[in-house]
Amino acid sequence: MVVVLAFIANILVALAKTAAAAVTGSASLVAEASHSWADAGNEVFLLVADKRSARSSDDEHPLGYGREAYVWSLLAAVGVFTVGAVISVMHGVQELFNPEPASNFGIAYAVLGVSAVLEGASLVQSLVQARRGASKYQRDPVDYVVNGSDATLRGVVAEDSAAIAGLVIAFVGILLHQVTGNPAYDSIGSILIGLLLAGVAIILINQNRRYLVGLNPPERFRVGAGKQLLAVPEISRVTYLHLEFVGPGRVFLVAAVDLTGDLPEEQVAVRIRRIEKEIEKDELIQQAVLTLSVSDEPSLVF
Repeated sequence: MVVVLAFIANILVALAKTAAAAVTGSASLVAEASHSWADAGNEVFLLVADKRSARSSDDEHPLGYGREAYVWSLLAAVGVFTVGAVISVMHGVQELFNPEPASNFGIAYAVLGVSAVLEGASLVQSLVQARRGASKYQRDPVDYVVNGSDATLRGVVAEDSAAIAGLVIAFVGILLHQVTGNPAYDSIGSILIGLLLAGVAIILINQNRRYLVGLNPPERFRVGAGKQLLAVPEISRVTYLHLEFVGPGRVFLVAAVDLTGDLPEEQVAVRIRRIEKEIEKDELIQQAVLTLSVSDEPSLVF
């Protein structure tokens, strides 16, 4: 839902900025229009990410399709860089060497104001969702957005935050242009907007890369998972524990455990399978694989 709202807001804002840029000739507004069109295109990638990553596991993908969220979010981040950042910087540099006077500053300010309302509404909605998710997992909202496994939420919050910052830069650039009569300020605003988008894109690309190559959950999650295993009456100790994100809010768990008692191999296998199914009832666990510990392996402490 938050991605759909962001998409609608970006389309409306992009149309308004494009029209205003054509009327005023402002370099900063051209950059902002490019920014909004790039964001609107990126929302399509994020919508695809949400849909494809939610598919259930099958024989070809026993751990599910959760990592698709990071693939499509990575493509969206690249889009921010190539479309938004490059166009904004190039246009700003061109305007520095071949400046064109802007006019109708009132229209520019009005469009920036309307854009701020629409972008702000989208940002508020995404922050509400972020706070809800952070509260669920008992995490700081900023840490949940920046380092959490929800790639689409991170993408929307980053884009909306960059959009608000870009509007401020554009306003200052246009205002200085109007006050001083020097169009260089407007051009510099366009360049700064492009650099802002590049910075955001690099952060998003790096975060999605980390999840694609395999990332462990935070230590406190590992401790919690270990305690959850030891809480099972049939498990006396844990000697190995591996956790890895396989999608937004989904973790693959592998553990070596020592079972109570001294049952025959066939009965041990049945017990292990039953414990695995119990562990997988946790909505965070995509799949659990348990194996038996070797007697001389040290126990893990949680």
